[in-house]
Amino acid sequence: MELLSALSLGELALSFSRVPLFPVFDLSYFIVSILYLKYEPGAVELSRHHPMASWLCAMLHCFGSYILADLLLGEPLIDSFGNNSSILLASAVWYLVFFCPLDLFYKCVCFLPVKLIFVAMKEVVRVRKIAVGIHHAHHHYHHGWFVMIATGWVKGSGVALMSNFEQLLRGVWKPETNQILHMSFPTKASLYGAVLFTLQQTRWLPVSKASLIFIFTLFMVSCKVLLTATHSHSSPFDVLEGYVCPVLFGMTWGGDHHHDNHGGSLSSALPAKSKEELSEGSKKKKTKKTD
Repeated sequence: MELLSALSLGELALSFSRVPLFPVFDLSYFIVSILYLKYEPGAVELSRHHPMASWLCAMLHCFGSYILADLLLGEPLIDSFGNNSSILLASAVWYLVFFCPLDLFYKCVCFLPVKLIFVAMKEVVRVRKIAVGIHHAHHHYHHGWFVMIATGWVKGSGVALMSNFEQLLRGVWKPETNQILHMSFPTKASLYGAVLFTLQQTRWLPVSKASLIFIFTLFMVSCKVLLTATHSHSSPFDVLEGYVCPVLFGMTWGGDHHHDNHGGSLSSALPAKSKEELSEGSKKKKTKKTD
């Protein structure tokens, strides 16, 4: 902390932590979240035939983290929809993304340089939500470390953790996309960030909350912008997990997933081969009959 103060980063971090999120940062969060919804197969057709279901899915993408956090802490789930300004702003973004003439709004926000700006601003909101969620959980459970970690985790990646429920609203059931089984980078980063902010909240990490918000936001913005710019689905944690997981668990991280893929390829190859053999055998029988 003395080094941060010497470099005048302490004041910068404090000022950064006090920047209001509404409306600019929240708008970016809504735009990126609803863009990811439109990327889902069948999302456009759903908006045309069932606009109410599409709107509900969009609201889950925007406010799913608040719903899950309220569920964990035993608070009314409807509180997430109590902010009229946020609901109207998210609804306006949903309408423009799906129904703007000639898809002009969608094409503008999907332009990569513009999209990278929105992605960076979304990560600012994500980190702030993790910090606020842990502070809120600490108010109810002063010594509940796991409660604080769980609340911060769902605050940072709530929409991903409830993706299966959101898929049901779209008439899709894909249990293999469960984020607990196959965590994406934002889900993992939210979990690790929740641990860090919990340690800070319980005074086991000797750093101010403003400084931790600033440093973790820089990390999240840098990683997410780089992954989005390169269209990569990898995680910066893969290298570390590749060393740690064999020591702790005796296997590589995600080993079951690769095993399932290999097993699926073998099982898919065997039926194809057997079909070819059956077809060849039937052809030989036919030729014998004709002879």
